Amino acid sequence: MTEIESLSEADAANELMRLAKQIAYHSKRYHAEDAPEISDADYDALVRRNSELEAAFPTLVRADSPNKSVGAAVEASPLAKVTHAQRMMSLDNAFAAEDVEEFAARVRRFLNLGADAVVAMTAEDKIDGLSCSLRYEKGKLVQAATRGDGSVGEDVTSNVATIADIPQELNGAAPDVFEIRGEVYMAKADFTALNARLMEEGRALAAQREQAFDPATVRQFANPRNAAAGSLRQKDASVTASRPLRFLAHGWGEVSALPADTQFDVMKAIERWGAPVSPLLKRYESVADILAHYAEIERRRADMDYDIDGVVYKVDSLAWQQRLGFVAKAPRWAIAHKFPAERAQTTLEAIDIQVGRTGKLTPVGRLVPVTVGGVVVSNVTLHNRDEIGRLGVRPGDRVVIQRAGDVIPQVVENLTRDEDRAPYIFPDHCPVCSSEAVAEEGEVDVRCTGGLICNAQKFERLRHFVSRGALDIEGLGEKSIQEFLDLGWLDKGPADIFRLKSHRADLLGREGWKEKSVDNLFAAIEAKRTPDAARLLFGLGIRHIGAVTARDLLKGLGDIARLPSKAAEMQAWLDANPQGEGESDGKYMTRKMEAIKAILEVRADGIGPAVAEALTDFFHEPHNRALWDDLLSEVSPPLYVVETRASEVSGMTVVFTGKLETMSRDEAKAQAEALGAKAAGSVSAKTGLVVAGPGAGSKLKQASSLGIRVIDEAEWAEIVAAAG
Repeated sequence: MTEIESLSEADAANELMRLAKQIAYHSKRYHAEDAPEISDADYDALVRRNSELEAAFPTLVRADSPNKSVGAAVEASPLAKVTHAQRMMSLDNAFAAEDVEEFAARVRRFLNLGADAVVAMTAEDKIDGLSCSLRYEKGKLVQAATRGDGSVGEDVTSNVATIADIPQELNGAAPDVFEIRGEVYMAKADFTALNARLMEEGRALAAQREQAFDPATVRQFANPRNAAAGSLRQKDASVTASRPLRFLAHGWGEVSALPADTQFDVMKAIERWGAPVSPLLKRYESVADILAHYAEIERRRADMDYDIDGVVYKVDSLAWQQRLGFVAKAPRWAIAHKFPAERAQTTLEAIDIQVGRTGKLTPVGRLVPVTVGGVVVSNVTLHNRDEIGRLGVRPGDRVVIQRAGDVIPQVVENLTRDEDRAPYIFPDHCPVCSSEAVAEEGEVDVRCTGGLICNAQKFERLRHFVSRGALDIEGLGEKSIQEFLDLGWLDKGPADIFRLKSHRADLLGREGWKEKSVDNLFAAIEAKRTPDAARLLFGLGIRHIGAVTARDLLKGLGDIARLPSKAAEMQAWLDANPQGEGESDGKYMTRKMEAIKAILEVRADGIGPAVAEALTDFFHEPHNRALWDDLLSEVSPPLYVVETRASEVSGMTVVFTGKLETMSRDEAKAQAEALGAKAAGSVSAKTGLVVAGPGAGSKLKQASSLGIRVIDEAEWAEIVAAAG
């Protein structure tokens, strides 16, 4: 990861854009879908990097900054939406004692307190559950809602009524309006029993139907947090009632009055009213004491009956809380002190290789099962070839396993790497289709080069082949592709699409296929027998050959049928021309680029070693050459000729920046080329025109500083329409 001090403003803006997308995706997976893909620790690292970048480049803070959002928006859901009267906030994180000390110091500085002033704080365990707000009016529960994105959640009132821990009516004289906020969770023992029950129900159902029982068909929950979230967010409250859910309060939202003037005393009042509060809630007057409490909770963590991932500290005085206020998504008066991941030792029995839909080979370690933080772990990701090399792991090694953030197990140490045994050899051929598996220069991932002939990749590759940017075959969607694959009708690859007509009678007999829909599908397929050559090349999904690169390649070659011979010529040059002894990298790269331009008849920028080597890798495989020949026996792409129209931008370099709202970036570049212009990715003194959409950043600033003409998308459309 690049040091922030060495980043340019443009690089920082690009990284902030990537981080915003990554964090939003993983936030949705965790909060909205209850299916996290990365650990809490990895998620926190992304958020921390984003915060550091925003602090270093405050003018680049995005409108969709992760620091302005809480949870994830409520999207498609059978539950009604609820707007919170007071936003349900998130918490900032601390990862070390120094972070906690700095938090206390910030509080003192903000409140202008002397060094000897006592800052009392509460400390309580942070439960790993689903946030829920309970609204009581005149002491009676009238509404319950999940956090959602902090502003809008889901109505779970009827479901909450089935949770024994949650009182339907508060004891004593509660205020007219009081929202109790806390976590719905599932105890570890209850979680284990629930999964066992689901397995037994699956076995009984199979017996009732006189079918063989397959444990893989039973949907079990990955961890107690997922089980709690999935059980609470049910349309049918009877399902929630059948699940052993519990609740612990940790704060409040909208209130008409408060029963005390400190955090601790209000929480004790909530407990007296009948809502359970953590038994580990304490009040302390020094950082040393709260850190000692943290250490004690961490020591007891594995033996606790529910999952926790840290300790939360809150300034005790409510008057001080009010003065401290909030930042974008979190209170200044509270912080979550996260635990380090839990660890255990076990033996690595085997290393299996899984092939993903994009061809990536991922090593998975098979372990002697071991309990880590109350969860039995038998598999662990080893990430990639480089990680195996870094750890030096081999089957038979004794390893230390860590559940990072209690989600994804990983190996953190190899205890027997010094034993005299042969190293693990990462496969150089795909275990699914036997094609070569390679890692491109500068990349850690090893990928199968089989592409469309690899069963692990076939669905994703065919989906891409018929997609809008490629052949754009209307009516052939993901569901149909999967159906035809299951029937064995697409075994040979994309050429089989053009032979689907031979299955017409069988297709008419299948659910959802009527005569009109079948005829429409076949008509759409037939219309693509003379496809645009660049779209056909892009549709093959060859690595590094996107829609624009496909067009650039064919501008020089003209005939797509020349590609295999050109790839062979390129491979022969690479074999005969290794980097000479004493030859610098730069000199060799110059020599290679000259060969690429000559062999591939390159006319445009953007075609370099990565594209050339991707082509040679693809056509080097006999499987791919057979697939290519099969495909060209079914389709006849015409010669690729770029027809240009006279326009005011002919001969000019055009840069598109920002969000394009009426066309894709690829379409915009194609339009520029059709007008005799060159589409570039960066602004320079050679740039003649910049087309800027909403959100345009550094490129727009650079264009202004260079005095380059800038227009919007509507003005660009006028130029296109006026072209001769």
